[in-house]
Amino acid sequence: MIPIKQPMAFVDLETTGASATKDRITEIGIVLVDENGIREWSQLVHPQTRIPAYIEQMTGITNAMVEQAPGFAEVAAEVEAMLQGRLFIAHNARFDYGFLKNEFNRLGMTFRPTVLCTVKLSRALYPQYRHHNLDSLMERHNLITKDRHRALADAQLIHQFWHVLLEKFSESELNDTVRQLINRSSLPPHIDPLLIHELPEGPGVYLFYGENDLPLYIGKSVNIKSRVLSHFSADHRHHKEMSLSQQLRRIDWIETAGELGALLIEAKLVKQLLPTHNQRLRRKKALCAWQLQQQGDHLRPVLAWADDLDFGAQDNLYGLYHSQRDAQKALRTLADQYQLCLSVLGLEKTAGNRPCFAHQLKKCRGACVGKERPLVHAGRLLMAMTRLKLAAWPYPGAIGIQEGDDLHVIDQWCCLGTAKNEADVHALLAAGKPVFDRDTYLILNKALKTSKVVLLKDS
Repeated sequence: MIPIKQPMAFVDLETTGASATKDRITEIGIVLVDENGIREWSQLVHPQTRIPAYIEQMTGITNAMVEQAPGFAEVAAEVEAMLQGRLFIAHNARFDYGFLKNEFNRLGMTFRPTVLCTVKLSRALYPQYRHHNLDSLMERHNLITKDRHRALADAQLIHQFWHVLLEKFSESELNDTVRQLINRSSLPPHIDPLLIHELPEGPGVYLFYGENDLPLYIGKSVNIKSRVLSHFSADHRHHKEMSLSQQLRRIDWIETAGELGALLIEAKLVKQLLPTHNQRLRRKKALCAWQLQQQGDHLRPVLAWADDLDFGAQDNLYGLYHSQRDAQKALRTLADQYQLCLSVLGLEKTAGNRPCFAHQLKKCRGACVGKERPLVHAGRLLMAMTRLKLAAWPYPGAIGIQEGDDLHVIDQWCCLGTAKNEADVHALLAAGKPVFDRDTYLILNKALKTSKVVLLKDS
């Protein structure tokens, strides 16, 4: 059991931005609690970069204030000594832990505290409330500060919240909840358990790597953290998860603005990296479709291959298949459902005016022996094939699909890439169209039904 009386460190940071890998710390505030009492420590930190104006306005920490402040390297040993052996408590702990871990990593130092997130603690103990940010906790529990958004003041707020919990809940109840939260990680043995605090809780793609950085699996989710952990919460029940757990050595991820971006990146990366556990989305070189052609009296489906087609531009294409066998299987299914003639469809060779095998089973209306007029059979064939028809590209040129701050640039069912600004758009358009991909087509065909489209250029 994690005793409530164990040494604790209530921590808050101010930073130049939200990215733990790109942005830097500008201020550290720590409230130390142990058997000897309470001690507070705070320090401005030179971030080795400019503080953006909007961050200055929000925190009150200006570039002038940190100009003479020490860099993190100068205070790292003191910070490490203070946090050593203590329960690391922060509000949205992934943020504060992530920044400190990256700062220590830059110095070649290891930082692996036991971490407790008070956002999650509040959610667990007060599930009836929707919001658990620090401002909500201040209002709900009458927490007081004179200097909101400064590191020590916010660390003091977290400490105040802890005292509220000590008054509201029994020691055993609080201990049990804390223990559940800090032991929740079920990551495999070769993965740092503290990675649980770095995994983002938004949309994106995650990548599993094994020995020698071998790609094992690529997945997408609207909540990366939840999805990654779900792989291992059931690893004793499913062979695939058990195998991944045993092989896994590294986890990486790419955050996206939404689900569409995650789907597009997943489809692209699976074909680039060929992870061993992704079979469904792995690239298959062959790609073919049916075309309806008039041959003599009859309208017949003819199989056409990718090298001879311009997917997206052609209107007379039905189905997308990776082999002749798959294409013929799909056509046989339609023939059975719509009582079409196997001979006319080219699926069966018959001599002279002999009936096809389906007609002998009364599953063909007799186009093979003249009982059904070619025009009537052609009409029924068109009706049957409608469900397989590929949508022709409905725009005169490339388009953009807005998703958050991202603009996905699309042309003829191909994703050219994702742009953040106008310069990115021009670069993607100039780079040319990639090879047509079946999975990307299916993703975009569905997305266009609900997405707002921006025309980018004429064809």
